[in-house]
Amino acid sequence: MGNAYTLLALHLLKWGMKVLLDLFGGVALLLWGLHMVHSGIVRAFGASIRSWMGRLLKTRLHAFGAGLGVTALLQSSTATALMLSSFAASGLVALMPALGVMLGANVGTALIVQALSFDASAISPLLLLIGVMAFKRSQSSTGKDLGRVAIGLGLMLLSLHILLDSLEPAEHAPVVRELFAAITGDTLLTVLIGAVLAWAAHSSVATILLIMSFSYSHFVTPHAALALVLGANVGSAITPFMESLSSSNPAHRRLPMGNLINRVLGCLLFMPLLGLLLKLLDRLEYNPVRLVVDFHTLFNVVMALVFLPVLPAFARLLERWLPDEQAQTDPAQPLYLDTGVTSNPAVALACASRETLHMGDIVHGMLQQSMKAMMENDRKLVIEVCQRDNVVDSLHEAIKLYVVKVTQDSLDEADSRRAMEILSLAINLEHIGDIIDKSLMELATKKIKRQLDFSDEGAAELEAFHNIIQDNLKLALNVFLTGDVKSAHHLLAEKKRVRHLEMVAAENHLMRLRQGRVVSIESSSLHLDILRDLKRIHSHICATAYPALEAAGQLPKPTDRFVAAAGADSAGPNSGRA
Repeated sequence: MGNAYTLLALHLLKWGMKVLLDLFGGVALLLWGLHMVHSGIVRAFGASIRSWMGRLLKTRLHAFGAGLGVTALLQSSTATALMLSSFAASGLVALMPALGVMLGANVGTALIVQALSFDASAISPLLLLIGVMAFKRSQSSTGKDLGRVAIGLGLMLLSLHILLDSLEPAEHAPVVRELFAAITGDTLLTVLIGAVLAWAAHSSVATILLIMSFSYSHFVTPHAALALVLGANVGSAITPFMESLSSSNPAHRRLPMGNLINRVLGCLLFMPLLGLLLKLLDRLEYNPVRLVVDFHTLFNVVMALVFLPVLPAFARLLERWLPDEQAQTDPAQPLYLDTGVTSNPAVALACASRETLHMGDIVHGMLQQSMKAMMENDRKLVIEVCQRDNVVDSLHEAIKLYVVKVTQDSLDEADSRRAMEILSLAINLEHIGDIIDKSLMELATKKIKRQLDFSDEGAAELEAFHNIIQDNLKLALNVFLTGDVKSAHHLLAEKKRVRHLEMVAAENHLMRLRQGRVVSIESSSLHLDILRDLKRIHSHICATAYPALEAAGQLPKPTDRFVAAAGADSAGPNSGRA
């Protein structure tokens, strides 16, 4: 007898696992179909949709219609919310019409569910066939993208068929019924479950269709199905709100917060009325599938009608709750270039010197972070370093124009020499920034994309060489500030040492390559390119020594100066790499 019970338990477990796998597979296919439709539409018409929305958002009704249409195309109110949040955050769209778009987007998802709720499994193979043929045969990218859309729609319809078939065997299992009854017995808990499902799936459409399948198979009571629908509507607003939390500006959270408030208030409004609404909908059409779909549509239409008249006041309230962050100082704006003292060359050149040192601090930070981004494969840091080069370029232009304005009147010899020192350092710093941005960070991007790595010896060698370059940049800024001749001589000596160290490092690397101690040929080429770029940077750093030595009458021999100048010129940002 005991063996019989064991066999029965194993059989039930095996059957339950199969049902669960089929269910999860159907949900995954549904989400992937939604993703294909969304990505296909965005690739084919993304730019047109954005420009169309920007032109159309004039009034509340226009905005509502735009949201409905865009969501019907994108198959996702979450995608519409995320796209619109970026528009509102950047100031391209005002808050009031943006809220109107979201009301339309929520109704748009209800219309999508309405269309998908009808039995269209027969056309699923046809859509898949048309989509595959268009994707494979089309010569245009738009044709391929529309083929992707057709495949996605076919997969969505196929997934619904799989979900219904998967749940049918479990329909008569008392254990499954008891489990669902236990977890959906309390209305508030059921709403929370629906919200979590929609948040996890990042799609209210997929969640509503899943609830529709549960209702069709009688896994959940009609009352629980309506509560799950309320939760799904709340959950669809959670994802955009959580995305907005990454912004430091509270104003960027206005639209997601407004949409979330709309969903939560709607949930609180409808929860006490579920019993009454259930009776009314049952009288209209007793069908578990239509019950879920019609209630979802009713919820979103009612919330749109309630909020559309009060959108201006609601927008003002959100603006009061979440005011714009105080404007941050633009890092590209000069800090020390006082235009009121340009008639006094000595004071004005002191201001220009301070600004050039400020520029040097930014370049030093770029150089410091560039190796960290390279070694840690940090894409975000690569982008930040590249963005700082724009700041360096802006400061270089500002310093150049400021010094030119100061030198329009005749200067004495000392001021004239100082003006040239400032311009020389600013130009060299700008070149260093270009090498970091356009060369070193391109190498870092290549390393990240191709998943390249250095050997432990190679990585240590590069970091040691980088530290020397970094220390000498600090030394160069000190020479510029103080004009110390001893430090200037030391900087020139470092130029020869770095040239020798680069040769030794390259020879050591080639030896490791011959001995098979290098990770790959690609990483080997990357290693040598980084050494070369760091040496190019160092050539520009060492150019700071010459003005101080010239002022002291201690310039090196002309032949040495010619070689050094040629080295610096060849280290320009457009020079080639072997």
